[in-house]
Amino acid sequence: MSVRNLDALFHPKSVAIVGASERPGSIGAAVTRNALAGGFAGPVHLVNRKGGTILGRGAVKRVRDLAAPPDLAVIATPPETVPGLVAELGRAGTRAAVVITAGFGEGGNTEGARRRQAILDAAKPHLLRVVGPNCVGFLAPSLGLNASFAPASPPAGKIAFVGQSGAVLVAVIDWAADRGIGFSYLVSTGNMADVDFGDVIDYLALDGETRAILLYIEGLTEARKFMSAARAAARLKPVVVLKAGRNTEGARAAKSHTGAMAGSDAVYDAAFRRAGVLRVYGLGELFDATEVLGLARPPHADGLAILTNGGGFGVLATDDLVALGGRLAQFGPQTMAALDKVLPATWSHANPADIIGDADAQRYLAALAPIAADPGVGAVLVLNAPTALASSEDAAKAVAGSGIAEKVPLLACWMGGRSAEAGRRVLEKAGIPAYDTPLRAVRAFRHLVEFGKSQAALMETPPSIPPEAPPDRALAERIVAGALGEGRSLLTEPEAKAVIAAYGIPAVPTEVARDEAAAVAAAERLGFPVALKILSRDITHKSDVGGVRLSLDSGDGVAKAAREMRARVAALRPDARIDGFTVSRMIRRPDAYELILGAAEDALFGPVLMFGQGGTAAEIVGDRAMALPPLNLALADGMMTRTRIDRLLRGFRDRRPAARREIALTLVKLSRLVADLDTVAELDINPLLADGDGVLALDARIVVRARPPGERARRFAIRPYPSELERTIERNGARYRIRPIQPEDEPALVQAFGRLSPDDVRMRFFAPLKSLSHEMAARLTQIDYDREMALVLAEEPGEFAGIVRIAADPDFEKAEFAIIVLSHVQGRGIGRLLMDEIIAYAKTRGIKQVFGDVLAENQRMLNLARDLGFALKTVAEGPSVIRVTKTL
Repeated sequence: MSVRNLDALFHPKSVAIVGASERPGSIGAAVTRNALAGGFAGPVHLVNRKGGTILGRGAVKRVRDLAAPPDLAVIATPPETVPGLVAELGRAGTRAAVVITAGFGEGGNTEGARRRQAILDAAKPHLLRVVGPNCVGFLAPSLGLNASFAPASPPAGKIAFVGQSGAVLVAVIDWAADRGIGFSYLVSTGNMADVDFGDVIDYLALDGETRAILLYIEGLTEARKFMSAARAAARLKPVVVLKAGRNTEGARAAKSHTGAMAGSDAVYDAAFRRAGVLRVYGLGELFDATEVLGLARPPHADGLAILTNGGGFGVLATDDLVALGGRLAQFGPQTMAALDKVLPATWSHANPADIIGDADAQRYLAALAPIAADPGVGAVLVLNAPTALASSEDAAKAVAGSGIAEKVPLLACWMGGRSAEAGRRVLEKAGIPAYDTPLRAVRAFRHLVEFGKSQAALMETPPSIPPEAPPDRALAERIVAGALGEGRSLLTEPEAKAVIAAYGIPAVPTEVARDEAAAVAAAERLGFPVALKILSRDITHKSDVGGVRLSLDSGDGVAKAAREMRARVAALRPDARIDGFTVSRMIRRPDAYELILGAAEDALFGPVLMFGQGGTAAEIVGDRAMALPPLNLALADGMMTRTRIDRLLRGFRDRRPAARREIALTLVKLSRLVADLDTVAELDINPLLADGDGVLALDARIVVRARPPGERARRFAIRPYPSELERTIERNGARYRIRPIQPEDEPALVQAFGRLSPDDVRMRFFAPLKSLSHEMAARLTQIDYDREMALVLAEEPGEFAGIVRIAADPDFEKAEFAIIVLSHVQGRGIGRLLMDEIIAYAKTRGIKQVFGDVLAENQRMLNLARDLGFALKTVAEGPSVIRVTKTL
C-alpha cells in the first residue's frame, strides 16, 4: 500500500483526538491543546473514556458515540487499547490514524510486536492508514492542524519535513522558528508499522503546497518502494536527507572483500545518489541545503569564484571549498583585464579576488560584473567583513540590486554579529542565500553542485553498449548448481573464473591440479613462469595462509612450492580441506593497475556493486565506490570517477590511460551477472588488471546460496531490465522484435519522433511538437520498471515501428496507457498487437484498471478501444477528450 487514503491524513475535513485529556503533563492533554488551538477549520472531536468536558469542549466516551466518523483520528491511549480502537474507527469509516502511543515492539519486546501486528490486522480490512506508532504526531500548518505533542506550532511554508525521530522533529520546529522557516507538513513516522517514507514521499511529490522534501532517516523498511518514490520525487523537487546511524557492523560477517568493504552506510549513500537525493550531515546543513536549492539554480560549471574585502576570509573559504571536494574557478584573460581596469593595483590578481579592506559598494559592483561573466565561473560567493572604512549594509544593497543572480548563482557571506545582520537581511530579502561563516556558504555551493550532478544523472543518456555475444547463462547456472549440489557455498577459483568468463569478463586461463605432479604438468602445458595457488573450498583469502606463490619458472620450483604450500596451509588451517592447487600463467603487464570489482548483498537494498583499487591491501587502502545495480555505461563511469584510482586510470606523466570504457563495460557485465544469477551472494574479482590494452581478471571468488522463489522476485532495490519480456513476433507475414525500452534507446526514440506526421504527434501528445527535447526523451526512456513499462516494437533488424507504455499509481490500482504507431506502418494491426501486449503485462502486475485519454477526433484509436472492451466517457475538461477505461 502506498498513497491510498493518505488524503485523509494530509487534508482531513474532520479530526478526532482519542485519548483527549486536560490532565497536566499528559500526552493526551498536549495533543488536545495543540489540536484545539491551531485554528483548524473543521470539527475537532474529543474522545475520553470518562466523557465530560475537556478544555471547555464536550467529549464523548466511545468512538461509536461520535456523530460522524472523522477523516483522521489521533490516538493517545494505553497500548493494549489501540488495536481495538483502530478496528472500531475503521468500521466507522475513518481512513487515517496517527498512533502516538509507544509500546509496540520497540527494543524487540515480543508482546509489543504482537500488538503492532494487531494494529495492522485491525486496519487492513478497512484500508485505514496508520502513521506510527510511537510518534510525536502530524502537523499541517497551512490547515491550522497541529495533531501532535510538539511544544510549538510552526508557520505555514513550502517545505515538508518527514522524520522517524520525534525528538528531531521537535528540534526542527524550534530550529526553523529562529530562521523564519515555515512548513507545508511535518510527519513523525515513528515505527512505520504501515505508512513509511516511500508512502509519504509519493504523496508529497505531487503535492502543490510542497516545493522541497526534507527527510530524517534512521532506517528504511522497503527499499524498492523508497527508491521508486524518491527517484520520481527528485525529478520534480529537491529531496534532502539527513541519515543517522552510520555504522559498518553488518559487514563483519561477510566472507569477501566486497562484503567487508561495503558497510550499511556506504550502501545508503549509493542508494541516495542513485535516487537523485541530496544527503547532508546535520540539521543546520539540512536547512542550508534546502534554502540554497530553493533560491539558486545549479551552476553550469563546478568552479567557484570568491569576491572578498578580506584576504584571510578568502583563504578560509578556499580551504573549506577544497576540503569539501570543490575547486576554485580560473579567471580568464578577459576577466583579469577587466578587473585590472576597475580595481586598485593592490588587488590580489587571482581568485579569490581580494578587493582590499576599504572596498565600498561601487567597488563590489565593478568587480562582480566581469567575474560573473567569466564562462569558467559556475557561481560567485561574495564575502564581506565589516570595517570602519565602508558600509557593509551598502555593499549588501549593491550586491542585492546588481541583477547578477539572474545570470549566475550568487551566494553571500556577511561575517560578523550585529554589524552584519542588516546586510544579511538585505540579501535574504532579495532572494540571495546569505550566511554568517565561509564554511556554511561554501557548503551551500557544494550542495548546488551535487544537486545539479544528481539531476543530470537522472536525465543522462548512457552510451550504447557495443554488440557482443550473449552471456552463457546456462553454463554459469550449471556451475553454481553443481557447487550447491555438493553442499558448497564457495566456488573454487576455476569455477568462479568460468562463471565470469561466461559473462564476457576475460580471465586468465587456469588449470586444476590435484597433487604436486599434476601441478608441474599443468605448468609445463601453460608455459613458465606460472602462479601457483592453494585450492580449498574452506579458504577464502589464500594469501592470508601462504597459499599463493608467483613467478615460478621451473618444474622443480613448482613441485617445491606445492609441497611447502600444502604443509604451511595444513599448519595454519588444519580444519581446511585441501582439494589441490590451481596453476595459471604469470601475466606480464607492468603498466597495469590492480582493481577490485565486486558484488555483495545488503540486508535492505539487496545486491550492491563495488569498484576500487584492488590487490591484497584493498581493504586497508579503502579506495572504493558503491552503486546499486542495474548499471549502464554512464552509471558505471560515474561510479569509477568517485574513486582516487580513477585519476591514475586517466593517465599521467609517461603512463598512458587505461581502457576506462572496458572497465565500465566490465562493471555492466557484472551487473548483468548479478541480475541473472540470483544464487550469487558475494563476488570478488581481485585483482582485475587494467591498462591501455584492456582488462584481465587474475583471480575471482564467488559465494553462492540457494534462494527461495519468493525472495528472488524483489531482491533488487531497483528492478533490473526485464529481459524475459523480449521476444520475436510474427504479424501479417512480417517479423517484429518486441522488448522493454532502455535508456540507451533515446537516439532511436528521437529518430522515430522525427518520422511521425504532424497529425500523429498531435494525436499522441495533444499538442503540436516540432521536436522531442532531451529532457522529455530521457523521461520516456529512463523508466522505473517496477511502476512503469514501455514496450517498443522494432522491424527486424531495424527501427521502431511503435511504442506502448503504462504508468501505474503506487498502489497498482490504476495505470494510464499511451500508444503511438509510426506513420509508415499504420494499418498493419500493430496498434492492436501493442495494446494486447501491454494489457497482458498489466494483468501480470496485478493492476486492476487501465485507462487512457484519447482525442475525440482520433476515431481509429477509439474504435480499437471499443474492440478491446474499453468503456468510453467524455472527460470533464471538455468534449474534445475521451477517457477510455478497461477493468482487468
